[in-house]
Amino acid sequence: MKKLDIDDILNELGIDPNKPGEAPARPRARPTPFLPGPDATPGPNFSAPPDATRRTKPGPGNPAQGAFLPSSPSSQRGVGRSITPRTYEPDEAEIVSTRSPEQPSSPIGEAMTSIHQPDQPGALTNSELTDLLLSSGAATQQQLAGAQQIMRQSQGRRLLDVLVEQGAIEAKVQECVATVSGMGFEAVDLGKGLEGGFDGKLIQRLTLEFCQQHMVLPLRQEGLRPVIGVTRPDTAFLSDEIRRRLGVPAVRLVLVTGFDVRGALEIVGGPMKSQGEDDVNDILSSVQETDVQVEKKSESEVDLERAAGENPVIRYVNYIIQQAVKEGASDIHIEPGDKKMKVRFRIDGELYEMMQPPPAMSAAITSRIKIIANLDISERRLPQDGRIRCAVAGRKLDLRVSTLPCGYGEKVVMRILDTRSINVKLEDLGFDENTMQLWRGLINAPHGIVLVTGPTGSGKTTTLYSSLRTLDKTSMNISTVEDPIEYHLDGITQTQMHDKIGMNFARALKALLRQDPDVIMLGEIRDQETAVTAVQAALTGHLVLSTLHTNDAPSSITRLVNIGLEPFLVAAAVNGVLAQRLLRKLCSVCKVEKEPSEEMKEFLLMQGMPSDKLWTGKGCDKCRNSGYSGRVGIYELLVVDDQLRDFIVRSPNVAELRRLCAERGMTTLRADGLKKTASGKTSVEEVLRVTESAM
Repeated sequence: MKKLDIDDILNELGIDPNKPGEAPARPRARPTPFLPGPDATPGPNFSAPPDATRRTKPGPGNPAQGAFLPSSPSSQRGVGRSITPRTYEPDEAEIVSTRSPEQPSSPIGEAMTSIHQPDQPGALTNSELTDLLLSSGAATQQQLAGAQQIMRQSQGRRLLDVLVEQGAIEAKVQECVATVSGMGFEAVDLGKGLEGGFDGKLIQRLTLEFCQQHMVLPLRQEGLRPVIGVTRPDTAFLSDEIRRRLGVPAVRLVLVTGFDVRGALEIVGGPMKSQGEDDVNDILSSVQETDVQVEKKSESEVDLERAAGENPVIRYVNYIIQQAVKEGASDIHIEPGDKKMKVRFRIDGELYEMMQPPPAMSAAITSRIKIIANLDISERRLPQDGRIRCAVAGRKLDLRVSTLPCGYGEKVVMRILDTRSINVKLEDLGFDENTMQLWRGLINAPHGIVLVTGPTGSGKTTTLYSSLRTLDKTSMNISTVEDPIEYHLDGITQTQMHDKIGMNFARALKALLRQDPDVIMLGEIRDQETAVTAVQAALTGHLVLSTLHTNDAPSSITRLVNIGLEPFLVAAAVNGVLAQRLLRKLCSVCKVEKEPSEEMKEFLLMQGMPSDKLWTGKGCDKCRNSGYSGRVGIYELLVVDDQLRDFIVRSPNVAELRRLCAERGMTTLRADGLKKTASGKTSVEEVLRVTESAM
């Protein structure tokens, strides 16, 4: 570093050592600054610079009235007389710099004129801050009272941290703290990242560990003075350490939120942007807040929405929902991780990773979804369930929202309930002609139990809803008990389950039997009480439609016996069981015929199918290079006739019952799937994949 002598220093202060009458230049001597007052005059050995009579703002280098002034060195005590500082009122037009305009600029001069001159800070008292928090709406009286009680019980906790835990908006609270403390407040643009949101080079010089430990964030460089974001106003000693590490004479401190600091440092500390990571700015430029219109139920929801109402967050959540609807997804998975955040869509039963938002937006995205789903955004330790009603491109949608705490935040899964997907005619579900005729006979029977079975996501609800639509709703009393009600059907009474208050399937079914029903649809037969009530309803002249979770149709008969029903009651009440699965259809754009392998030819011959050609999907942009687009059902229908009733009374095992059903001509799931491969609807590989557990 260049060594400066006393002449250079005096020149910087605007004092010419060569002028007569001025104090001679002495090594290691520093003149006492001249502070004008009403009766203060400079000493005989002191010559004031041309602009020294102008008033200066009080600041780090300009003491105000009553400030402690250190004594001059012994070598300079005769330079001037004792000076009494004058009281004054600073204004905006005052000149801070005391450097003469004729003096050439130098790094030291620029640094001295760049020293931050804050406004007169007010004392940070609880009463001032409390009043400002209430008047600005940053916190409610209830939140403040609760925070004060927590602070009394837990010594050393900050009001800001406690209020944020109680659901207050950190940015608004921090802005009030900045106002009372006389500091500036800035919101960090995490979307810009290192391209204008914050300074990565300064973070490297301070080190990431230092920034994380002290919760500081370098924002930018203003001339020779860095602007540093801090989360606490009482950081005087920290300011000295930052200046020392950066090697600068002065820094400017502004208040920022802890969320912004953590998000920015997470971006810097994470891996470089991968090829699949999304450019948020490019995405948000084409998405508007009004693209997804949330139907609000209460005025309180508007106040909550303001909490996560940052424009980029709203538009990004809208973009996720828009893309999911556009791609025909049934579920949206938002999964936070250590270094990245993933958004996956379930399309045609398979999960596809669609986008990677910045990890810093994870908490904001989750909060936005919880707000519009009417969930508690302050509760992050327990799972929650909610519902969102919105309109996308004129289509009304219901989104079933589920949150689950995990290691890196909260995972959010949204089930998209689209009325278009449920408004499917029975003829379009994929029944062959014979199965369709038998099924229509079962759902038009005057009484009995008709079961639909299959794993979750196999289309059971769609089949039951499509079947109910074929019934005459004007002349029949049709009621349902569901958990939850996924779609609303006109002309049908739908009842929601509430296990917490004792409203289970059995109790709801007993209540419906007093409502003079003709057809009852039960969401699921889960226990003995529900099964017994359903059998009683069927035997007393009601048609009961319900579901079970079994792999095939014959297994449903033995499941009811295992639940606790007597075999003779099962034989008398059950009319039929429909097992079903959903297969991915071959893409109509890229499907082609190919020659099967020798092993596949042998398999097709064993199944009694032609083995010369097979249909397969090559993959294209329309089907995301998967070869499949859309889904079709395969079915296994067991109709219980008199011979089967006699056999069920003997309580057979599953293998015996399955063998008897096959001998009587029941089409299995795999057989129905292979029929669809012959017509080019799907592939043999897809049939084998889906029906493996049904064999």
